[in-house]
Amino acid sequence: MQVFHTVNGLRDILRKHRNSEQSIGFVPTMGNLHDGHLALIKQAKETNDIVVCSIFVNALQFGLNEDWDKYPRTYDSDCKKLEEAGCNYLFYPDDSEMYPNGLDTQSRVICPTMTDVLCGASRPGHFEGVTTVVSKLFNIVQPDEAIFGIKDYQQLAVIKRMTEDLCLPVKITPAPIHREADGLAMSSRNSYITEDERPKVKVLKEVLELIAQQIKAGNLGFIKLELEAKKRIEFEGFKADYVTVSNSKTLQPAAVDDRQITILGAMYTESARLIDNVSITLD
Repeated sequence: MQVFHTVNGLRDILRKHRNSEQSIGFVPTMGNLHDGHLALIKQAKETNDIVVCSIFVNALQFGLNEDWDKYPRTYDSDCKKLEEAGCNYLFYPDDSEMYPNGLDTQSRVICPTMTDVLCGASRPGHFEGVTTVVSKLFNIVQPDEAIFGIKDYQQLAVIKRMTEDLCLPVKITPAPIHREADGLAMSSRNSYITEDERPKVKVLKEVLELIAQQIKAGNLGFIKLELEAKKRIEFEGFKADYVTVSNSKTLQPAAVDDRQITILGAMYTESARLIDNVSITLD
């Protein structure tokens, strides 16, 4: 695996592959890689000739009181995992390479829908940072396909919309949620969970699955189901950020006649914010 720190260096090598009509798959990350990330690499390898991964902890998507400075940076172990997974190229820029004119004057990419609800309501400006950096990475790598995990369902939906709106020639492919043995969705922030909290955090997945079962059984009292789920999360000692029954495409609150529904949830542990989701299709 070759590592590139500059835009021009990566572009030069990828141009050769593109001229040879080799397809390029792309997996953007913030590092601290786990098996979920490596599953994205594997998926990209199955459908592309060349696989590029990026590691960049993007300050633009972190709020004032969030963990940008504490976010785990594990470059050496990440490189080893990527090599073992068969990644061809790693793009590892620093802040000045990605934002040469500084964050304050950086041109922004704004998606006006789906960004002020759910995680967007709790993290103002977060998705503006995501769409800005992803659009930059797409322009740098110019991939044929980009793989994103379904765990970050709202992020996936926003990136799909941005790609469509900007006519970017990139196929956005979802990848299944990769889970721990107890069902907890894999996340780089799982390392923040304390030993006492760890046996109880599966409650998030459990309440979302319970809502899905209730809806499938004909219970369309979405608001009551959401409130009951939040109470159960708080009973386990966590703070519920949101539990929402949403239209899978628009992420607006689901209507009783919606057929494609996604139940999304987020909660706070002592030091982590965890998210998860469950999607269902009604007959």
